[in-house]
Order: sequence, then C-alpha cells, then structure tokens
Amino acid sequence: MKLPVNRNSSVLALAMVLALGSGLAAPLAARERKALPPEVTGPAGDYPVTLGDPFVVDGVTYTPSDALNYDAVGKAVPMGAEEGVAARIDGAHRTLPVPSYVEITSLSSGRTILVRIDRRGPMSGDGLVALSPMAWAELGLPGAASAPVRVRRVNPPEPERALLRTGQAAPRRMDTPAGLLAALRRKLGIEPPVSDLPVTIHPAQVATTGVTKPALAAQPAPKAALAPEKTLPKPAPKPASKPAPKPEAAIAPKPKPPAEPAKPAVAAAGHFYVQIGAFSQHANAEAAARKASGSMVQAGSLWRVRSGPFSTGDEAERGLAKARAAGYAGARIVRD
Repeated sequence: MKLPVNRNSSVLALAMVLALGSGLAAPLAARERKALPPEVTGPAGDYPVTLGDPFVVDGVTYTPSDALNYDAVGKAVPMGAEEGVAARIDGAHRTLPVPSYVEITSLSSGRTILVRIDRRGPMSGDGLVALSPMAWAELGLPGAASAPVRVRRVNPPEPERALLRTGQAAPRRMDTPAGLLAALRRKLGIEPPVSDLPVTIHPAQVATTGVTKPALAAQPAPKAALAPEKTLPKPAPKPASKPAPKPEAAIAPKPKPPAEPAKPAVAAAGHFYVQIGAFSQHANAEAAARKASGSMVQAGSLWRVRSGPFSTGDEAERGLAKARAAGYAGARIVRD
C-alpha cells in the first residue's frame, strides 16, 4: 500500500536548508572582513622596521643593518616615476632599515631636506640613494643622471614623520655651511685636499712673472731711505764729518736686495701647470684628465690632474681660464 506523498513538506525542507546555509555564510564573510589588516596612516605606519636578507647589486653584496649613526657621502640617482612614488618625498637605500628617516644634503648647493626611506635600492649602478621625483625637486637637484649628496640618518619628531607619510614635505633644514660642504666634497673626492692647494703662486702674481717679485724687493728701499732723513736733521749742528759716515753705513746694506731679484730668474727657468684637482679614485682622475686634456701624476694615495707645462705666466693664465670654463672652478696655477 502506497503512502501519500506530501510535496509541500519537501519544498519546505529545502527552504529550511537554504536558510540555514545562508545564516552560516554571513558570519563567515563578516569574520573574513575583520581579518583583513586595517590601513595604517598614523605612527604605527613606521612599524615594524624591517631589514631583510643580504642581496647583490652589480656583483657587490649589501647586508642591511640598523646603523643608528649612519653618515655617508655618495651619488643620488632619480627614482622612476612609477605609481605611488611621484607624490611622496621618499627614497630607496640598500642597507638602512625600512622605514627610516634621513637628512639628505646637496653637496652643490648645501640645501638639506628630510626624506623617508621606504624601500630597497638603487638596484643598479653605484648610486648611494635613489630619490623620488618630488624629493629630487625639493632638494633642488638638476635634471641629471646623478648628483653628489650627503645621507645622514636622523630621528625626527612625529609631526614631521606624519607629513612625509601623507606625501607632504617636512620643514627644510638649515643650509650646510660652505666650509663643511668643502670638507664633504673632499671626502667624496670631487675637490682637492687642502694640502694640494697651491700656496706659492697666486694667479695675480703669475700674470707678470718678472715684475711682481722685484717690486716686492724694491719696497724695503723707501723704508731705508726714510731712516737717513730722520737721522740727518739731528746731527746737523754737529761737525759735518760725523753725519757723513752714517748715510754711507745705511746705504752700504742696500746692495744686498739686488741679490733677491735672482729668484724670478729661477722661477722663469721652471714651468707652470694648471692643476685641475686631486682625486682619491683613479677612474675619477682619468675622466677629469680626458675632459681637460691633461695628464695624471700620482702623489701618495692621490692622483693629481694637471695641464701644461706652460713656459710663461700668460700661457698659464690662458690654461687656467680654459680649465675653469670646462667646469673645474677649483683649478689653480702651480709651479713645477
């Protein structure tokens, strides 16, 4: 005997199953949404600080480290204007923690700004730091492939950190003094050391080689001539025989100064050079020698680049003007 089938009950059971399934799916979706990490824009955005494993760039191994007193000079290179980079003052470094904050100084102008390091790089070349287009413009760097800079790690206050995290510029630092800039450029090898700067001849003196030193030797003569004029009126009442020997004694030492003009003759026999600069790296010295059509001379651990020789001061002046026109503002005239 067949039992009657209630089709309405089967439909009701199916509806209950569907309702139960949807009721379980809703809490699960809610739990998944809660599990997503929230977007961090406050102070927590600087944590956790990561270092990462050593990596290799152009055959050189770099090991990230948490160097608190990091201070180095090198070349800054522009970072590509990919999405999320152009609107922030940030940069890339090979070993500093990510994120961290540094003061970057242009060794050309002395301008200093605060930059947030938030990635690794540059991943090619010998650049020390890569800067976003906004940081490059804020530092006032020219539109070139690289620029000499100083990178110094700092610990700025939270308001300045917040500005950089939100894509704004922090207040600009005080410009670096000229004396410190010169020392940093010498450390980088783009300015000759103080010991290599010429101290014997100034360009103004070289302009007239045979006139400057005789003119200096002739200066004592008026002083010696004034001495007899002061002494002559005093012995005037005395017999004429006594004052006469005194001027002769004063004039007797005067023939000694003519021996000093012999020095210009020695200088004239030598040669003059225009020293372009002194470099600690052979490659930089070789590049400067090619650009200035000069030669290299090794002096200890440095390479001196100079042009010449020039037989006269006028020729040396023309060589100096040519070197400075080529961009070597620190060029000097030296004597062999």
